[in-house]
Amino acid sequence: MNTFFIYALTGGLLSSLGLLGFILHRHLLRRLMAFNLMGSGCFLILTGLSQSHQGVDAVPQALVLTGIVVAVSATALALVLIRRWYHLTGQTSLPEDVQSLEKTSSKEAQG
Repeated sequence: MNTFFIYALTGGLLSSLGLLGFILHRHLLRRLMAFNLMGSGCFLILTGLSQSHQGVDAVPQALVLTGIVVAVSATALALVLIRRWYHLTGQTSLPEDVQSLEKTSSKEAQG
């Protein structure tokens, strides 16, 4: 079995698990973790694509490294936004409909 297939299979599995977690969970931190899991699966697939018989291709490696840096900074921003959402609403998940969000924002404006 070629190393590309191992990387691709593992990356596809991680991406699928991340997508499943993102769909099933309502908690914002769990959704963020699932989104990061999907990104890790994509990075694994790109790493597998860079493997060849002639040597390692530098372009996918550079894309993975850049993607990791962007993923870390986006995760930090998302954590700050989730924390702010919790302090404003007291909820750890997004509301299911827009009307409950409007009620929450009107309560904050009054008090």
